[in-house]
Amino acid sequence: MTLAVLGFLMVISFMTLIMTHRLSAITALIIVPIVFGLLAGAGPQLGGMMVKGVTQLAPTALMLAFAVLYFGIMIDAGLFDPLVRWVLAMVGDDPARVTVGTALLAMVVSLDGDGATTALVTISALLPVYRRLRLNPLILALLLGLSNTIVNLVPWGGPTARAASALRLEPSAVFLPMIPAILAGLAGTLALAWWLGLGERKRLGRLSLDPLEPATADAPLIETGEAEAKRPKLIWFNLALTLALVGGLVTGAAPLPALMMGAFAIALIVNYPDIGVQRTRVAAHAKNVLGVVLLIFAAGAFTGILSGTGMVKAMADATLTAIPPQLGPYLAPITALLSMPMTFFMSNDAFYFGVLPVIAETAAKFGVPAEAIARASIIGQPVHGLSPLIAAIYLVTGLLKVEVGAAQRFSLKWAIAASLLLLIAALATGAFPLRAA
Repeated sequence: MTLAVLGFLMVISFMTLIMTHRLSAITALIIVPIVFGLLAGAGPQLGGMMVKGVTQLAPTALMLAFAVLYFGIMIDAGLFDPLVRWVLAMVGDDPARVTVGTALLAMVVSLDGDGATTALVTISALLPVYRRLRLNPLILALLLGLSNTIVNLVPWGGPTARAASALRLEPSAVFLPMIPAILAGLAGTLALAWWLGLGERKRLGRLSLDPLEPATADAPLIETGEAEAKRPKLIWFNLALTLALVGGLVTGAAPLPALMMGAFAIALIVNYPDIGVQRTRVAAHAKNVLGVVLLIFAAGAFTGILSGTGMVKAMADATLTAIPPQLGPYLAPITALLSMPMTFFMSNDAFYFGVLPVIAETAAKFGVPAEAIARASIIGQPVHGLSPLIAAIYLVTGLLKVEVGAAQRFSLKWAIAASLLLLIAALATGAFPLRAA
């Protein structure tokens, strides 16, 4: 009971410190477990627990680091620029095409796992079109958010990486069974984009763009990356390499960290043979890589102490007594439903590193595997994208010049619908069970 109380106090302290911005997630993941580990009397063993936790997450950190670098190099080299051009050329002056193009563009740019890049590129490219046609900018915010949060469920995205790290799982093991549900979510987003576009077409009609008006100047083509880094002659090679990488991921041809490291090395050598340029390109993405790797290593220290001291088992045992036995086998879908409000009212770090291990340990007592709980925990990400606790919503609303509250009111029902679609598709395709056997 003492360990359970210390464990719950540790999780509450961690969540409070990061939600009140008194500590960053990285520092809280290190300091808080050390303090409570000392209180639990595990002082001499803490170092070993932390190293063991970090060692177990080293492959995940490797995969994330090289995934960020790889997709950063692909954006630098201009792999996605033709698609950006095609989307902008396709949308024309039809509101329905504009909204579908918005979703498509956001989905593609989201592949690098960086929400800020997705927001900047998508809004910079399409906001002038929305203004010319007098479309509702809240639709742009909605489609951007849904596209980004669903695509960001890839192994190198934040939610899947956090869930896998917290439960010491391979990110690919969490992701692969979720692919049909993710595709269903993306299809649902495109269908919603078309439906909203038809509503705007009915409201406004199909307008001709007037180039004489200052507000209707042609939208500039937004290219990602720096002009001198473009490699248009290598686009087919880069496309083939990326498709091979995705194929290797899906088939499990090799461990994901090995695939990412190999693909990155090939991409860097072929696109930028000069070693000085290679250093420049890597340095351009170093900030994103460092943040991801430090977070994963800090999470390893946190989970290492939480497990090594026996706190997580004690917490699960205490929670087990509070859950009606008839609900225990349904903890996977219950976790999916809880992930919506919980990730809205708390950060991903607080939920995945503070709450999820306790849920998973408790679910194991009812025969629900950790992989199922990890997959269920990422279902609520479309709702999380509207959380006032994350910076992305302020970036998006600032660029669009709309109120945060207005964006949340407009988008929340659709975000909940997207999460429920992911849940239904995941249950239908066996990503996690409705009821444990």
